[in-house]
Amino acid sequence: MGHAALFTKLLALIAALVVSGAAAAQSRAATSVAPFTGTLQAIFERGAIRVGHRENSPPFAFLDARGRPIGYSMDICEVVIEEISQHLHKSIRAEYVPVTPANRFDMVKDGAVDLECGSTTASAERRALVDFSPTMFVTGTKLLVRRGSGIRSLSDLQGKTVVLTNGTIHAESIPKIAQRQKLALRFEFAADHDQSFQAVVAGRADAFANDDVQLHGMIAARDAAPDYRVVGDFLTYADYALMFRRGDPEFAEVVRQAFDRMAASGEIRAIYRKWFQRPLPSGVSLDLPMSPHLEHVFRQQGLAAD
Repeated sequence: MGHAALFTKLLALIAALVVSGAAAAQSRAATSVAPFTGTLQAIFERGAIRVGHRENSPPFAFLDARGRPIGYSMDICEVVIEEISQHLHKSIRAEYVPVTPANRFDMVKDGAVDLECGSTTASAERRALVDFSPTMFVTGTKLLVRRGSGIRSLSDLQGKTVVLTNGTIHAESIPKIAQRQKLALRFEFAADHDQSFQAVVAGRADAFANDDVQLHGMIAARDAAPDYRVVGDFLTYADYALMFRRGDPEFAEVVRQAFDRMAASGEIRAIYRKWFQRPLPSGVSLDLPMSPHLEHVFRQQGLAAD
């Protein structure tokens, strides 16, 4: 074989190797980054997850002295974010977006928030609009009143004023309950829980109707137990969950996997103890053992005993 022919053959071999190498590289690239859908694809592209959080809903989500969002829901969301990062094979950062009871649903539906980490009730009506994680807490509606007020139940509020927070289940359900019980109550509506609490402090309202755990949390966060108490039987029951956009099964599956992980390790019990049985930043503890109902919920989720 002449030098020219040998050179031509060598060039052809090199070209074949280059093409083969490029094809292999493309194949590796295609398999190393899976194609994602919906919210996961958006998170992957921006390298960040938009986390909606409440600013004054202790112990679930509220601000510390430095203005950082903390709480039971925020710690659970941290585990979910870790799971998302592992699923995407990519480190992602959290971008925190404050939400209110009134705007949280629109912010999730419009894409301003990928995952809402607060104290949101996962009702059947709301499931028609958004999607939810497995249950993370079980509670119900009671009344926050001043000590010495003589108010012990909803019926004691005949002719008095109840404050409710706009955008909550209670803003819709409590007036209906009062109507069924033929109680002549006056209602005041506030933009958030802090303003509702302040309505009682200022004397504009005689009671604040909200989920009992949030009422206890607000009293503890303010070290206000000498002046305020939570009273009455449960008026409603509610399951809390993390909220995200509806119709996104891949994202919902990753969220569920994070809850499975917490269940298998018992981590969710540790998170519960941190926020419900140990002192809050105010120094006051809710001292609230896990309810039998919530114990059952976590067992159903496969929570290993610890």
